[in-house]
Amino acid sequence: MATQETSRAAASGPPAALPRGVRIGYGSGSVATGAFGTVPGLMLLPFLTDSLGIAAVLAGVIVFLPKAWDVVLNPIAGRISDRSTDPRGPRRPFLLRAGLVLAASFALIFAAPSMATGLEAAWVLVCFLGCASAYAFFQVPYVAMPTEMTSSYDERTRLMTWRVAILALTILVAGGTAPLIRDAVGGRDGYRVMGVVMALIILVGVVSSYLGTRHAPVGTVEPGAGSLRDQLRIVATARDFRLLLTTFVVQALATGAMLAGVDYLAEDVLASTGAATVLFLCFVGPALLLTPAWAALGQRIGKKRGYVASSVLLAAGAALAAFSDVAPTAVVFAAVALAGVGYAGCQVFPMAMLPDAAAVDARRTGSGRAGVYTGVWTAGETLGLALGPAVFALVLALGDYRSSTDGAAAQPDSAVTAIVLGFSLLPALLVLVSLWWLARYSLDADEVDA
Repeated sequence: MATQETSRAAASGPPAALPRGVRIGYGSGSVATGAFGTVPGLMLLPFLTDSLGIAAVLAGVIVFLPKAWDVVLNPIAGRISDRSTDPRGPRRPFLLRAGLVLAASFALIFAAPSMATGLEAAWVLVCFLGCASAYAFFQVPYVAMPTEMTSSYDERTRLMTWRVAILALTILVAGGTAPLIRDAVGGRDGYRVMGVVMALIILVGVVSSYLGTRHAPVGTVEPGAGSLRDQLRIVATARDFRLLLTTFVVQALATGAMLAGVDYLAEDVLASTGAATVLFLCFVGPALLLTPAWAALGQRIGKKRGYVASSVLLAAGAALAAFSDVAPTAVVFAAVALAGVGYAGCQVFPMAMLPDAAAVDARRTGSGRAGVYTGVWTAGETLGLALGPAVFALVLALGDYRSSTDGAAAQPDSAVTAIVLGFSLLPALLVLVSLWWLARYSLDADEVDA
């Protein structure tokens, strides 16, 4: 619903390359999205089950509900940003406004005072709901920006390469240090300190992305006709977007389950608190090194083929982790590293393909709907990432996982088996199933640049 007007000079020739500073500035927004997307999925479920003593099923519901609310809110956030007439552009102001609320709300999630268990659960639910709402109004405009910053198929890939590289670094830093901070301080105070540190990291990403995109191309907003329901109906008819979204949502569910299982795998299977950080290093480290390589491969063989290849590697690494309870720890780390190699590509390619689908729709219809597209996209991503921990919590419950307030409860063999399967074979199967939709995706460089 918002289209980017290009200058006459740009219209008469190939789109100009974006300055490196703009690419980095835009990518720095992934510091905020990476921290928020990683830490709750990693730390919130263990916080609820092993610190507040909440049963696994109820903990899964608490983690799921705020993200489910985002599924409803994200398209609305897209519609609102599409209609914005702010002179700074339709998207940038939301980065700052929503981002500040996001950082403050995040710190509060883990800062509940000692109360009755029910009140503590309500505190976490309300704070996480506020955090998720703010995130919707940050993430949706943020993801919509590339469609309006450049019309080039390859330039969007380069832009996404910076974003994914910074995202991977953030996941490495936030996901790797969050358990260390918690363990260093200890107890509930450890969670409180960790929450404040992560909130500061989010704040850095918010301010950096807002300032770093001040010189990014900004055009006149041309709102599309029709109600939000009309626009959603039109977007739903975009076949390639629908196929890409379904693939990404199913894979988000898979990675969400793996993320939720890291702390449990480290504590109850590998029997090492430090293993949680090592698992994160193994998962994200390859992404830092190989994100540019995946982008280069995509330019050579096409984004779709690159996406398939990375998905297969992600599934293979997850499947090998099924031997976590019997294999040497080093083998488990190697399996997770292989999954990390695939994970890098599974972030690069869909995020580079999304603007392509939105741009093709704008060219075909004459009305841009970048905000609605990204609103639906982030709603789907949020749903997948929310379902991942919820499904993992359900697997824990089926395995008779025992919650406690000190994390010291002895777990039965059934719970250990549930942790391993929820971390490995379940995600691997989901990733492989997602390829059924990806195989039918048809957009390529010729059609996008036509």
